[in-house]
Amino acid sequence: MTIQDIYEETYTALSANKVRSSLTMLGIVIGISSVIAMISIGQGAQGSIQSSIQSLGSNLIMVTPGAQRTPGVAVSTGRGTAQSLTMDDANAIASSVSGVLSVASEVSGRQQVTARGTNTNTTVLGTNASYSTVRNVNTADGSFITDAQSSSLARVAVLGPTTASDLFGSSTEPVGQTITIKGMQFDVIGVLQSKGGSGFGNRDDMVIIPIADAQKFLTGNQYVTTIDIAAVSSDVMTQVQADVTSLLLDRHKISDPTLADFSTINQSDIVSAASSVVNTFTILLGSVAGISLLVGGIGIMNMMLTTVTERTKEIGLRKAIGAKKKDISTQFLAEAVTLTFLGGLIGILLGAGVAYAFSYFGIIQTQISIYPILLAFGVSAGIGIIFGYYPAKRAASLNPIEALRYE
Repeated sequence: MTIQDIYEETYTALSANKVRSSLTMLGIVIGISSVIAMISIGQGAQGSIQSSIQSLGSNLIMVTPGAQRTPGVAVSTGRGTAQSLTMDDANAIASSVSGVLSVASEVSGRQQVTARGTNTNTTVLGTNASYSTVRNVNTADGSFITDAQSSSLARVAVLGPTTASDLFGSSTEPVGQTITIKGMQFDVIGVLQSKGGSGFGNRDDMVIIPIADAQKFLTGNQYVTTIDIAAVSSDVMTQVQADVTSLLLDRHKISDPTLADFSTINQSDIVSAASSVVNTFTILLGSVAGISLLVGGIGIMNMMLTTVTERTKEIGLRKAIGAKKKDISTQFLAEAVTLTFLGGLIGILLGAGVAYAFSYFGIIQTQISIYPILLAFGVSAGIGIIFGYYPAKRAASLNPIEALRYE
């Protein structure tokens, strides 16, 4: 039996009942397309999260006030809310820890900001000039605050693009205008380049003022809410983090690290944690979608067993005129593989189309890669062989005399 004969027989058998063949393929189509779409969504989400985290800064290490998590405790209730870090801590890190490129301190909180009849509730961040280096922040218009302005208590402000739009609209140039925070006027000296929002805060919607102003006029104390540290390279981040922890424990006179009144985390830790969570959900969603592949395979086996029963006389006649077991089994296996092959091909196109549509219409960012496509294609071919083998073997094992007598 030649390959051409197998092809012609397969086409004839499957096209004899187009509706049944199409419905049998539907399970494979849904399964393959779901797997590809879910994996593409997961990969896109992972890439988007990593991009958002990387945009926070380069080789970033963050120190926040509050107790570190201790063994057996999942969440530190004091993290970020206690008052334990000062400008002196930040200065000590900058001068004493090797491998540090730059250090920026932050004092932040939500405030009502007004300007010429308009107002918005946004984040007001007090920081120093190093913030632009540590957090990869650039101005699209005007300039960033300087250390001289901070030390002289100059009332100047740099606006995020969203805040600038909320306060001044698109027709007014923000630079040179005046805004009011808690009854105090600040001159706008710059507008930041757009960074976009993320789960870690929308840095387009904020007002940046000198940290000395924030401490004196907004918080009324000398504490800071975060110390941002930029390491010289990613290779030394772990060592810098360890050295910073050791230095602050020493400065705060704490001998037991589990009782520290601060916590440190580096950018790599954030990326790893976020990627791990996204990977887990991607695997979960892919596994759920993969169940439909199993259902589709069972549907193919059911159809092929029904086909064997319907074509019992045909099988007996073929055996009577000299067809071998190998020819019969090959024929039915070819039909099963063809169904899964076509279903897999349609499923790949449909899954890629769904992933592209999600990204195109801005529903969620997706990333289509060759790996899930090859995986889905291989799985579909495997399903055809695995679930088509038993019906093919059963057909080949029929006794030709009994098959000819079958009614």
